[in-house]
Amino acid sequence: MTKDTKLKFVREYPINASAKLLYPYLSTPGGLSQWFCDDARVDEDNVFNFIWDGRNHYAELTGHRTNKSVRFLFLTDDKKHSPDAPYIDFHIESSELTQEQFLKIVDYSNGDSEEELEELWDHLLQNLRELVGG
Repeated sequence: MTKDTKLKFVREYPINASAKLLYPYLSTPGGLSQWFCDDARVDEDNVFNFIWDGRNHYAELTGHRTNKSVRFLFLTDDKKHSPDAPYIDFHIESSELTQEQFLKIVDYSNGDSEEELEELWDHLLQNLRELVGG
């Protein structure tokens, strides 16, 4: 895959936690820094800075529905929008039939391979499950 080729990775992970408990872990710097990145901050313009391995990754919270979903649109290093920008969606879904909760992840990014992304998200979700007891 070339550097500019985006991969859309979509997975649903069962998670044993209420939407109300889960949502702050998906939408706040304090929650996200506990499982998703090394550190997270929000500036006065409401731009999130996700820090992985000492590197800054800026993202704008472009959509959210309380206790339902969150979308982060990644920005360039100078905090500008770019065409076909990477994004991550978190959707909290529940099965009417079984009453189970699921966290649906949509990761549209410059991923190297679906296998690598699956490994990454499996690991991240394991961290999240440990935090929420699910």
